[in-house]
Amino acid sequence: MRNSLYLSLLRAAALGAMGSTAAAAAEESANAVVVTATFVPTPQEQLGSSMTVITADDIAARQQQTLPDVLRNVPGLNIVQTGGPGGTTSLFMRGTNTNHTKVLVDGIDVTDPSNAQAVFDFGQFLTQDIERVEILRGPQSGLYGSDAIGGVINIITRSGAGPAQLSGSAQAGSFATFDQSGNLSGSADQLHYSASLEHLHSGATPVTPLDLLLPGERRNDDYYDNLTASTKLGLDVTQDFDLGLVARHTETHLRYTGEDFSTFPGFPEAQQSASNTNEYYARVTAHQLAFDGRLEQTLGLGYTRDRTADFDPENSLSLDTGERIKVDWRGIVKLAATQTLVLGAEHEHDEISEPLAAAVAISSGYAEWQSQLTDRLYSAVNVRYDANDQFGGKGTFRLAPTYLIHETGTQLKASLGSGFKAPTLAELYQNFPAFFFFGNPNLRPETSLGYDLGVEQALGGELVRLGATYFHNRIRNLIDTAPTGTTYANVGRATTQGVESFLEYHPLKGLRVRVDYTYTEAIDDVLNEELLLRPKHKGSVDAAWQATESLSLDANLLSVGSYIDGNRDFSIPRLRAPGYTVVNLAGNYAVSTHLTLLARIDNLLDRHYENPIGFLKPGVGAFAGIKATL
Repeated sequence: MRNSLYLSLLRAAALGAMGSTAAAAAEESANAVVVTATFVPTPQEQLGSSMTVITADDIAARQQQTLPDVLRNVPGLNIVQTGGPGGTTSLFMRGTNTNHTKVLVDGIDVTDPSNAQAVFDFGQFLTQDIERVEILRGPQSGLYGSDAIGGVINIITRSGAGPAQLSGSAQAGSFATFDQSGNLSGSADQLHYSASLEHLHSGATPVTPLDLLLPGERRNDDYYDNLTASTKLGLDVTQDFDLGLVARHTETHLRYTGEDFSTFPGFPEAQQSASNTNEYYARVTAHQLAFDGRLEQTLGLGYTRDRTADFDPENSLSLDTGERIKVDWRGIVKLAATQTLVLGAEHEHDEISEPLAAAVAISSGYAEWQSQLTDRLYSAVNVRYDANDQFGGKGTFRLAPTYLIHETGTQLKASLGSGFKAPTLAELYQNFPAFFFFGNPNLRPETSLGYDLGVEQALGGELVRLGATYFHNRIRNLIDTAPTGTTYANVGRATTQGVESFLEYHPLKGLRVRVDYTYTEAIDDVLNEELLLRPKHKGSVDAAWQATESLSLDANLLSVGSYIDGNRDFSIPRLRAPGYTVVNLAGNYAVSTHLTLLARIDNLLDRHYENPIGFLKPGVGAFAGIKATL
């Protein structure tokens, strides 16, 4: 996917230049070229799938430092983070479980096989080297295999091109926060390169509510430190053949307040706990164009290693270590100008060495037919089969057509697809004899069938664009504690449904206002009650204004309705958590072409709220810094 054609298409899809009209900028944004939905670079208006694209320019304008900040406003997503930076972060897409979203970084599956749910912790990912994030909603296992019940998040990092460029930034502010970043990128002859170094330090974030502490007990603020190094290299061996390498290493240190369960109910511990992580991701690719570009194929080899060391003062050190090796091949065949066939094969080996030793191998194959049936009707159909050496095989599919009415600026779109989530190695094999609880090697995958129907409408030559999408997902064989209470079993069932809607308005040159609203129902079909941590109502407003050639401003409001949660130690398993509203402001002022001043205020209204219950979110915070480019 890192060929020159793909990169040029992505660059062409960036936000409009400052000199363009508001209508032209809006139209360009609506027709952004994306790759996640079909593996083929495609204008977004030709896709039946529901997608959101966030660019590096968006992230820079809002000065978002971590991935949870980037994703917090996306329709259909709910972000839950235990405190401030570095706190464990979960994402619920369209009401599905937190382990029902596939997460990729430059084609690397970064879900962690070593933890119990095999999830990706979004809270450990910094943003300075992100080029764009593509969020694809709805069951996507027909292309992506296990985990993609709710959808897919694809993070694409920066590539190098043109003359060498060195950039750096530094910012400091509330909660003993200090972050720095540096990037070197460019190209020389056949070599394209980009290398980044990022550091985020947050030394004093109040997380534990004071009313939970014992009389006279002092609150310990959270401490977090993240150092991330990443690179993306490309070598054009010939005009039709290139090699690529992406690599990323993240090391984090978190000091936080855990739970003391020596009494019931429990209470926050007097001494801090610690969690240290080391994450390695890497992938090498060989990419070839043949037959005058009618055949494009990529061979990739990926490797990930996740290691987490947790220390609780009441217990001994615990380690979780997992590795993944994946070989993949993809071929894209241009059968005609309007007909494309995508074929692919993958083999993956997941292994954990701590706290137990276990492994699983998965071999997969998939095919997709992407076509333009008329000048108005587009479609993508895909099927996939995954052979898992633990539970056998699983077939999945997806169909996503869209119909354009050019005369009225209307897009009608729909999708129907299936998804599945394979049982984790911990669920299969990890035992806790002291508690008479054991893994279940006979578990089957969780499955889903979902669809959505949507319409988008442009008005006034793209000055206004609005739309709504209804989604419905039926999930079966959910893995939960068996009625005996001694193991896991496929006993859960759930239904999620709702509406995602938006309105985007470009009233003036350089001014964009975007309003999003999501309604979500997520119901446990066995107990007939709401699932935890899934608010029914979520809305956001973002106003981005290029006030002058030098000054850009961004104002953002996020409002989340009430939801069901348990208290901090779950001695009360179900209670209703109040909703919250947060306002953030950011400003960038270009002193020159080489120097920019940065300033932002988070939680402007100083709202004190918990999400989840028992974990305070930071109050009002002010930050300032500089960015230099050479």
